[in-house]
Formats: sequence, structure tokens, C-alpha cells
Amino acid sequence: MASSNNSLNTITVNGVTYSSAAYAAQKATEAANEVKNDLDKDAFIKLLVTQLQYQDPLEPQENGEFIAQMAQFSSLEQMTNVATKLEDINTLVGNIDTSVLVGQLSGMIGQGVDWTETVDTADEEGNPLKVSEDYSGIITGINIEDGETKVVVETAEGKIYNVDIANITSVYSLIGSNENETAEINLNDTAES
Repeated sequence: MASSNNSLNTITVNGVTYSSAAYAAQKATEAANEVKNDLDKDAFIKLLVTQLQYQDPLEPQENGEFIAQMAQFSSLEQMTNVATKLEDINTLVGNIDTSVLVGQLSGMIGQGVDWTETVDTADEEGNPLKVSEDYSGIITGINIEDGETKVVVETAEGKIYNVDIANITSVYSLIGSNENETAEINLNDTAES
């Protein structure tokens, strides 16, 4: 299966796949466009110099106060750096989770699946009503839609559905062409165990 893109040179972020070059270019653009609202070392030094310029020469601030201010700023800066790195790690873990999930779901392609769809509707008097319908089909692919991983299922009638993983009730192996020859795993039974 030849592809014009090498899958090893791609990055998936929030359900969007980029080439590594396009991702690097996007990150560089975002960094260049980012407005700097936080106080950094330079702002602190300017503030400190201004404070020294306008202090009362007859009652100068003590060295201990300056040292305390510098220590507080240093602590604040370190906490900000840690928070930024944690956000980066969270994004990375989310991308890894999506990749692992897609890998696991890919192994289900060609398997039979049952799922339930719930639709909000109204009864004859206009009162809200939830109606659940059960469906069956064969998993034909995996789709990432708005950052959500879904399985693509084709029913016996040839209709294609993007099924939310949470709606799947069972997955089973299609051993033969006879519908009665299946090995079934009921997800509802395993969830209760």
C-alpha cells in the first residue's frame, strides 16, 4: 500500500494530522504571534530599577526586602515554567492515547458490531422523549472526527455510520458466512464484571 505521505513523518494533534514540517512551521508561527502578557525577568529588572530610582534616599529599602522580592519572583517563574511543561505533557499524552486507541480499534476492522443510538424526540403532546434503536454491522474503518475517535460501520443494507465508541454494546468475530456462526463478546457483560 503506497502512500505519498510517510506516516512516520506525521504528527496528530487534537485529531488533526500534520506533516512534521507543517507542524513545526505552525508552532513557529504560533510562538511568533503569541502576545506576551506575563511578567518575565526583564520586566522584573525594569520594575526593580524603577523602584530603586524612586525610593526615598533618607529611608532606603533594605537588602532583605529586595532579596525576598527576587526569591518570590524566582519561585513564580519556576511555577509558571512547570505549568507550561505540564500542559505540553498533557497534550503529548492525549496524542499518545489517541494513537493507541486507533491502533487497538484497527484490529477490530472486519469484526461484527452491535450498537445503540439514542435520539431525542417528542411524543404526540410535545413532551421530550428519548428513543433508543439497536443496530448491527461490520467495522470497516476508524475515523477521528472533531478529536473524537469513532468506528466506521457498514450495515447489511449498505448504510455507513460513524459510531461513537461509548455506544458500542458488543463486538464479535464473524467466523463464517452464516450469521449464526459467531463468537460474541458482549461489552455490557464485561463492564459489569
